[in-house]
Amino acid sequence: MLPLEDGFADIIGKAQRGLKLSDEVLCREAGVSGEDFQRVKGGDFNEEIVRKLAEPLRLAPDRLVALGSWHPNIAHPSNLARVTTPFDGGTVNAYLIWDEETKEAALFDTGMDAGPLLQAVRDRGLTPKYIFVTHTHSDHIAELPNLARATGLTPLVHESQDIGGVRLFKWGQTFPLGKLKVETRRTTGHAEGGTTFVVSGPGLDVSIAVVGDAIFAGSMGRGNISHEDALETNRQSIFSLPDQTVLCPGHGPLTTVGLEKRHNPFFPEFHHS
Repeated sequence: MLPLEDGFADIIGKAQRGLKLSDEVLCREAGVSGEDFQRVKGGDFNEEIVRKLAEPLRLAPDRLVALGSWHPNIAHPSNLARVTTPFDGGTVNAYLIWDEETKEAALFDTGMDAGPLLQAVRDRGLTPKYIFVTHTHSDHIAELPNLARATGLTPLVHESQDIGGVRLFKWGQTFPLGKLKVETRRTTGHAEGGTTFVVSGPGLDVSIAVVGDAIFAGSMGRGNISHEDALETNRQSIFSLPDQTVLCPGHGPLTTVGLEKRHNPFFPEFHHS
């Protein structure tokens, strides 16, 4: 079972950086001492301090406090395989989704080693049709040349991130995958050109969205480009999907739209019974 990508201290740090709040301003707005803040920021959980920090950081306090006891135990849809490889003391995910009838497959990102992803293709007797890139950060495209060479495919990247040797697409384009379709949606803020790929159609247990680093289970990627843009494009492109949609993040475990509405501290405006 993959652990959550972020704990409470990671989320506090991401929100603070995204909102550009200095330690001094944040402590003043939260009504906490600098010493208490530094202890929490260092990973020393204190429920009272965490709750006070949540409000100026626009985080849902109950969700932030409960994060340590929650994990989204999601069963993999039958047409989905996740490959997880080590990266920088943690892990990074790549995905394989296919149409069971035609055996046409799409590969999403590469991880740090293309070997296991290619083995997953061979084990299932699949025919790769596409390589999709959620965003061009190094951990997600480290094996792109090897994957392209092994499959004979030209990777597909959003037009804002032309890294050479790729095909470019625009947001809103769709691609046929057997009887399935792959829809491209804008989820920027973490990365320029960040894209969520929504796979749907007959033969799938549920729709699947490969979200890259736009969303993690109980968290989201850093707003490297724009924190506000990351929040807004996630609301528009991910949280608008049906609750049962399975989300496939670039790091950490699978989750669903409904679970993120209930548990993600960054999106307190969503309520889910």
